[in-house]
Amino acid sequence: MVATAATSAFFPITFSPDSSDSKSKRFGNGSTNLGGISKPSASSGSLQVKANAQAPPKINGTAVVMTPVEGFKDEDAVSSPPPRTFINQLPDWSMLLAAITTIFLAAEKQWMMLDWKPRRSDMLIDPFGIGRIVQDGLIFRQNFSIRSYEIGVDRTASIETLMNHLQETAINHCKTAGLLGDGFGATPGMCKKNLIWVVTRMQVVVDRYPTWGDVVQVDTWVSASGKNGMRRDWLVSNSKTGEILTRATSVWVMMNKLTRRLSKIPEEVRGEIEPHFMDCDPIVAEDSRKLVKLDDSTAEYVRKGLTPRWSDLDVNQHVNNVKYIGWILESTPLPIVENHELCSMTLEYRRECGRDSVLQSLTAVSDAGEGEIECQHLLRLEEGSEIVRGRTQWRPKNAERYGKMGRIPAQSA
Repeated sequence: MVATAATSAFFPITFSPDSSDSKSKRFGNGSTNLGGISKPSASSGSLQVKANAQAPPKINGTAVVMTPVEGFKDEDAVSSPPPRTFINQLPDWSMLLAAITTIFLAAEKQWMMLDWKPRRSDMLIDPFGIGRIVQDGLIFRQNFSIRSYEIGVDRTASIETLMNHLQETAINHCKTAGLLGDGFGATPGMCKKNLIWVVTRMQVVVDRYPTWGDVVQVDTWVSASGKNGMRRDWLVSNSKTGEILTRATSVWVMMNKLTRRLSKIPEEVRGEIEPHFMDCDPIVAEDSRKLVKLDDSTAEYVRKGLTPRWSDLDVNQHVNNVKYIGWILESTPLPIVENHELCSMTLEYRRECGRDSVLQSLTAVSDAGEGEIECQHLLRLEEGSEIVRGRTQWRPKNAERYGKMGRIPAQSA
């Protein structure tokens, strides 16, 4: 009875059994005029024909009276409605089930969008976010999946891909920590004084390159570097196995984006960033060897006529520092690139270049022993001004590597 009442509340029944009087009113007496209906055969006594009363048809405005069919009774024309029972008062169950299924599928879709969880352990853990703060709020962590367009002929991620991951986590770290103002990685205090961060030195050590489909975990943190600098370190690992893939450290200073001159760290800005500093050693030991300045007499390979494209500029209106790496490698001999892989790199950024600059890439090659090759690099303007000095180390491809090291630092007491 409860089910009947609930069903009737949502699907009210609008019909009732017709009496003989209502039948007469609806269909008339036995002489009802019906058109176009043949008389059923005697053998089909069980056949029941339903018909609606029709107005007398007209031809050229003159009513035409149809002759009743003999032997045809209105009991044969209209059958009595079935008795009122619980079953025939229920709605169409197929339509009801379809509606319920549609509602559940829509709810499931919304739930998946709000609370997404990976179906496999090797899937990207945080596909819609920008990472998270870990370890006492001082380390930022973000995952990246290696895409098909980020790998090269060796089916491994390119060095430019890895460097882009480092840059992306640096910006997202500032954003997540609440230090991102209107500028590109600049704090609110820096924006007031038209200051931006620029990198002056970077060291990268690659133990192994990730391949297509790998998910890498990038951890980054910042520390003080002298009185007016900041050091940022990165540790890249395989998110599934924990294997260390890449380690990198860098030094950053402030520059006025209007005058393009270096600046000291204002006290207001220092108060914004110092609470996020870790007291720890660099993830990569500093390579104190001096970088060689190449010229036309010492360089063995020179690539000229390099020009930045509009897409190479960042929001600070200078060439993205990752682009410099690609230009440096332009003059690296092809046999080295084909048979070796870059395993370490040290860069010193001397000055920036604009969109109208024309550059030259110079390289000198030397034997580093045990099958490894060392290259000295210089990226300069055509008129001679230095842009970047660099040194790269190359190891034979598919060589066995031992002694991998690197871990997230514990803050010193």
